[in-house]
Amino acid sequence: MADKQLRNIPYTRPSITEVEVAYATDAARNGWGEHCYDYIIRFEEAFKAHLDVKYAIATSSCTGALHMGMHALGIGPGDEVIMADTNWVATAAPIVHLGATPVFVDILQDSWCLDPQQVEAAITSNTKAIVAVHLYGNLCDMDALLTIGERHGIPVIEDAAEAIGSVYHGKRAGSMGSFGAFSFHGTKTMTTGEGGMFVTNNPDLYERVLTLSNHGRSRAQAKQFWPDLVGFKYKMSNMQAAIGFGQIQRIDCLTGVKRNIFSMYHECFKGLPVRMNPEPEGCTNGYWMPTLVVEDDIPFDRDFMISELKRNGVDARVFFWPLSSTSVQGRKAFFRPYISENIYLKALNLPSYHDLTDSDVLFVSDIVRMAIERSL
Repeated sequence: MADKQLRNIPYTRPSITEVEVAYATDAARNGWGEHCYDYIIRFEEAFKAHLDVKYAIATSSCTGALHMGMHALGIGPGDEVIMADTNWVATAAPIVHLGATPVFVDILQDSWCLDPQQVEAAITSNTKAIVAVHLYGNLCDMDALLTIGERHGIPVIEDAAEAIGSVYHGKRAGSMGSFGAFSFHGTKTMTTGEGGMFVTNNPDLYERVLTLSNHGRSRAQAKQFWPDLVGFKYKMSNMQAAIGFGQIQRIDCLTGVKRNIFSMYHECFKGLPVRMNPEPEGCTNGYWMPTLVVEDDIPFDRDFMISELKRNGVDARVFFWPLSSTSVQGRKAFFRPYISENIYLKALNLPSYHDLTDSDVLFVSDIVRMAIERSL
């Protein structure tokens, strides 16, 4: 091994510098009264410029952004929303909260993202949206999904919670669908602690979500404290936005470090029977979470590898469970052999954060390599 000394390596942690601290301090000291939205506005403006979209609304979470966006699209009881079975529950939760049904389809073998062929086959008269989740920074086949959506008159939603820094043929993840949603949870490449962002190029959808985000009070309403409808309270605080404003100014550095760390892992695992996050031609992967998948024909004990990593002070994450195997109130579109049903037992997310050193990457890689070679 590169270094036998026990370490403390979490799977992720944020990069906070004096830039973010200074903005947050300013917001805490001065961001009140008529200045209570100053950093929110600055953050939204900077974020939509980065994404090259027309509209952005800072939210308390990605889940909140999805909830409001889906509500604004009219999704409700009796409707169906197609999504990949391999996902975190946060994508399915707003669908269930709105009284609709998540319909789970399988993932592609290479990207671990939504299978467009299965999406089209799963469409019914009740289908009201398709949610494209860019898993671990990997990109969905947006050309195929957008074509399907257009052909059937169904909006495609981008859950880009994990895909800041990912680019699909010149367009940033989250900027292509009817709307996009981002997460700034403390585990993400950029963070506000908790928080998210709703983005869109549709002015009508923007106005509906803007109204929903303010307890249903339209900005055109002249009467004070008059709700035009029952909305939500998913606003981001000014202090969180101050941190986000500092983070978005450093976004190229933050995503660049993620890419460098992934490249080191990829080099270290050459010759092993594993696959990692893909980067198709014409695309850029933000590599939020470097992930390895051991080939199907190779015996692999995921729990043994996790225990070996933890025994050496290294944290690691399991791959997402198929949501159809949990208590989520959805249904499978098809009952055929599923990639989603097996891949989570053959996969692992590896540590990746701004100040992870080259020595740390080599240390983690040595443990992983030895655990896999033990199975050969």
